Amino acid sequence: MPKLALVIANKNYSSWSLRPWMALAMAGIPFDEKMVRFGEPQFGREIRKISPAGRVPVLLHGKLVIWDSLAILEYLAEIFPDRNLWPKSKAARAMARSVSNEMHSGFSSLRNACPMNIRRPPKPVEMSEATKSDVARIETLWRDCRRTYGKGGKFLFGKFSIADAMYAPIVSRFETYAIPVAGDTRAYMATVMATKAFQSWKADALKESWIVPEDEVD
Repeated sequence: MPKLALVIANKNYSSWSLRPWMALAMAGIPFDEKMVRFGEPQFGREIRKISPAGRVPVLLHGKLVIWDSLAILEYLAEIFPDRNLWPKSKAARAMARSVSNEMHSGFSSLRNACPMNIRRPPKPVEMSEATKSDVARIETLWRDCRRTYGKGGKFLFGKFSIADAMYAPIVSRFETYAIPVAGDTRAYMATVMATKAFQSWKADALKESWIVPEDEVD
């Protein structure tokens, strides 16, 4: 099998890149990493050489080009079925896919108000009612997953899954913007942030010096 290569952007800012990167790392799947930096004049030109969509992340597998975080994660689950990137039971998989797709298409108010910025010292920002509603919905989702399917471990469905990868940038946002959350939410955040994969990504992000002004919220 050809080796995988994942094209990402700045680890400090690129929430969509973090998702498949964390899944690969947590599943122990070998891959090469290539960065195309946000904020550089050649970003669009360079990424379009790899994918016409012009966005990161992109997974390269032989002659295959797979773009979009969730499409990449689904592909990984398909070619590495033994890594159990989706929960084993049909009901749990259905819920995991539902919450993952809700993350993929929703929560725009939170994502716009609180862009991922790992380097930012934790500090609250004023949140609109729409942003607060996004936070409340995410807490409810996490709580429902944990109560219904989380008995086998500390992740959303017990063991780490694609759903956890999809919400890892939200964990980072909650931490960065000191968003007030319930104790069970905080416990789940601690689980994600304690993983070697997240710690490795964070360590690399903190070393980056590049600034993307639109993602720097006071």
